[in-house]
Amino acid sequence: MKTQIRHYYNAVFEQEWPAWLAGMFIAIIALMIFLWQSPWLIAAGYSNWGDWFYYMVTAFDERPLSPWLHPVSLSNTGILVGAFVSALMARQFKFRQAPKLEYAKGLIGGMLMGAGAAMAKGCNVGGFFSAVAMLSAGGFAMMIGLGAGAWVGLRYLLWEMEHLPSQAVYSKPKEETESRAFNWPKVQPYLGGTVAIGVVAVFYIFSFVDKTQLGGWLFFGFLIGLVMHRSRFCFVRAFRDPFMTGEAKMVKAVAVSIILYFAGSSVIKWAYLQEPTMGVYHPFVLGCLIGGFIFGIGMLLAGGCASSTLWRVGEGQTKLMVTLVTFALVNSLTSKFLLVSGLDEKLGQDIFLPDILTWPITVPLILAFFLAWVLVAMWNEETEKFVVF
Repeated sequence: MKTQIRHYYNAVFEQEWPAWLAGMFIAIIALMIFLWQSPWLIAAGYSNWGDWFYYMVTAFDERPLSPWLHPVSLSNTGILVGAFVSALMARQFKFRQAPKLEYAKGLIGGMLMGAGAAMAKGCNVGGFFSAVAMLSAGGFAMMIGLGAGAWVGLRYLLWEMEHLPSQAVYSKPKEETESRAFNWPKVQPYLGGTVAIGVVAVFYIFSFVDKTQLGGWLFFGFLIGLVMHRSRFCFVRAFRDPFMTGEAKMVKAVAVSIILYFAGSSVIKWAYLQEPTMGVYHPFVLGCLIGGFIFGIGMLLAGGCASSTLWRVGEGQTKLMVTLVTFALVNSLTSKFLLVSGLDEKLGQDIFLPDILTWPITVPLILAFFLAWVLVAMWNEETEKFVVF
């Protein structure tokens, strides 16, 4: 029995999960969130954190909604905690340092992602992944912007490799960092299990005070963080790898996830289980296209998108901690500026595709689009036609 338990523990918490399986899990959880209340988002949570900073320094007059009462803020917290638990259960949690240049890139990348997400009214999740699944035309515009931005960002990284000297990551010698009296790797799984139980307990506390929906956002985010960390699932790779190495693995995983998510949401909306236009608010075409382009550059510099920034912070990546802070601050400030200046209304309008194309045309057209994306990525993997090296 002990051997079997150890075998299953290793399969679940120590071995890396297949990306395609993680994509399926993420789509299913996203659909649960959609049925629970509304589409899965991330940037709004960052914005809430930034709003609180500016409110506390008296830059903003209006008091923001408490992070413990903000659904997306709770979901983001859940992703971070889920990744933290996953890293502990795998005995992989530690604070990871980076060269100084990487911190600068993390700072600038977070700023660009924050600004881009404000313009597109969503990040790689709310502006692309969920937007496409909700049948918003803006999701496809942001996808194009993300691809173009990723290409530009990768060109810079290649220039950096050729012209700037590499910097080794400083780490203390083993005898200075590990105490003989304290076996940190052995303790991690027990701590991870305790935190996981704590998340479930918090959900029940929310339910006890008649805030079950809010508790659900935290729990669903926790599951997503766990899945993403165990599989190293990253949207950045779906836009970067075809240009950098030609690898199509993450393109396939993201495409599978989107197809499941979009198919499920189409059934839900077409059957009117949720309002058909729910989650459709993205500014087509300028806001999503330009915002996606800026965001794409930022995520290449930072080495993580909005979702992977959260789960990488959860495993102790200090560079992405810088990215998280600058993303939140710039996203909040840019959103406020666009609203006050009136530019918000000039970036475009939301378009629900079935209103333009009808349901019978929209559903097979989107399915064909993402199947074509996968086929092109597989062709590029064989021919390396789009690889920039």
